Amino acid sequence: TTLQTRTKPNIVDRPVPRGKSEVGLSAFCFLFSSMVQYLQTGVNSISDLEGKLSEAGYGIGVRMLEIVIYRDRSCKREIRVVPMLSLVKETLWKSMFGKAADSLERASDKDSEYMIHDREPLVNTYISVPKDFGNLNCASFVAGIIHGVLDSADFPCHVSAHSNPMGSEARTTYLVKFTEEVMERERRMTG
Repeated sequence: TTLQTRTKPNIVDRPVPRGKSEVGLSAFCFLFSSMVQYLQTGVNSISDLEGKLSEAGYGIGVRMLEIVIYRDRSCKREIRVVPMLSLVKETLWKSMFGKAADSLERASDKDSEYMIHDREPLVNTYISVPKDFGNLNCASFVAGIIHGVLDSADFPCHVSAHSNPMGSEARTTYLVKFTEEVMERERRMTG
């Protein structure tokens, strides 16, 4: 008799697994706090640390857009500003944090500025900020993710995170400032 051998399919030929869509909260918090501690080394100011957090989030954002569009077949490539920001607010937020962001609004004084609001962002929930870093906003990491998503979708912009105390709870606002190139493209599409 002959011995039949089963050949394993090449890793490239196998389908991409969907993967588990949730990560344990304690695991995420531990990894995120370790990353913040690591990034604190060699930093002289709060803005430097927030910049490093944003850079760390940028690479994740570039990849997150691909993953979200792959997993959610109903998503399509958006070419308009508001639908793209709605995708970030709804689909991307649900994929990352299990819930949609609280709101999306356009700045009243500038057409190129939009704000995404989130009450109690997960990245700020379990972080204790030392007194010498009193105004640190770890949500800069999420701002970097948003920046990466929008850049990879061909919406060049600048994204920053701002803390807004609202009574007893803190709210974080992500300010998205699109470049003139994006706004010119938007004007051409509307009329």
